[in-house]
Amino acid sequence: MKSNFLSSFPDSQTLLKTAPEGNIPEVNGHIHTPYSFSAFENITQIFEMARREKIAAVGINDFFVSDGYEPFCNEALKNNVFPMFNIEFISLLKSEQEEGIRINDPNNPGRCYFSGKGLDYPFSVEKSLAEKLGHVVSESQEQVKAMIAKCNQWFDSIQAGIQLDYFDIREKFAKELVRERHIAKAIRVAVFETRTEDSGRKDLLTRIFDEKEPKSDLSDIPALDNEIRGNLLKSGGKAFVEEDESAFMSLDEVIEIIQAAGGIPCYPVLLDDKIGNYTEYERDPERLYNQLAKRNIKCLELIPGRNDASHLQRFVEFFQNRDFVILFGTEHNAPEMIPLTCDTRDKKPLNSYIRRISYEGACVVAAHQYLRARALPGFLNENGLPDTAKKAALVKLGNAVIQYTNVIYKV
Repeated sequence: MKSNFLSSFPDSQTLLKTAPEGNIPEVNGHIHTPYSFSAFENITQIFEMARREKIAAVGINDFFVSDGYEPFCNEALKNNVFPMFNIEFISLLKSEQEEGIRINDPNNPGRCYFSGKGLDYPFSVEKSLAEKLGHVVSESQEQVKAMIAKCNQWFDSIQAGIQLDYFDIREKFAKELVRERHIAKAIRVAVFETRTEDSGRKDLLTRIFDEKEPKSDLSDIPALDNEIRGNLLKSGGKAFVEEDESAFMSLDEVIEIIQAAGGIPCYPVLLDDKIGNYTEYERDPERLYNQLAKRNIKCLELIPGRNDASHLQRFVEFFQNRDFVILFGTEHNAPEMIPLTCDTRDKKPLNSYIRRISYEGACVVAAHQYLRARALPGFLNENGLPDTAKKAALVKLGNAVIQYTNVIYKV
């Protein structure tokens, strides 16, 4: 088994003596890679961007899998970037679903995205939990295969001259896990290969969209992929397949896996949409705080590119004053390529307060990973509960770990 690079770092006192404080570099705590779905073509591209943008730490955050950890770690260290080992799940809160309460999915009541931060490297959980996780992955792929079959039935009925194959899509566009976005990409590629003129491509897409003309310019690949996904694979589309409830774990099961893998349970916040609306679960920060407290969750993450700067500021201040660890990221879980540097929905840079909170969150994760590599408790104590009294010390230690990686550590 591959060893954890952090085990070769100096002891904490040595690290702390050599790391100056006060520097607040850019960090990104949440990106997806091609091991789930990503704007990035490969792992190397991520760190080419990180180097250009002077990003000090980046967190891999793929759905369900840790398959990308090793190449992610290798490329990060080659570029003197600290790698955060994260993961993301989709769980189901049954009572909220029955009451029509949306959590952090704006379209599906009860569905809850949830992350783990700072998992042990290499990833490892006991057999029963690995089997439970494997079942979820398997169920997700069965849904994808059913979507592909419905696509093919629809294409036959309209004489599109296109046929999709699960294994072909996996080989060409994915690593192991095939997702909706991979299917949309495969359809767009097939359309462009079978029709060489724009007029023919528009005509075929119109037929695929059940006589709705495509709204996207054919040269706007990210928008076109999203339109294919929305028209064909989402609810109401000809190839929509509803997920079986057996494909979802409960939130408690998700948290159990995250903790067993050494990680910090972290709630991903959706926050405001483009017209200022919130989900029912997140509308009242006090209520959200109480819901998280019931499960001993003291870590949040946001994708600030989705949010208005003023809404973001108020929310972060509320939870920062309650000693939460708060991380920020960009996801890159869509075809559009955007910078790794976080900004808000109106493309405003994060202000100095938010940038400091973002860096401190990454520092806590870095310190947690460092201590866990030494068989010591990190942000969670021996009972798996968040130890917020250690937060300030973890920020200092994590800063030293990140700076050591950025400046001194060599592969």
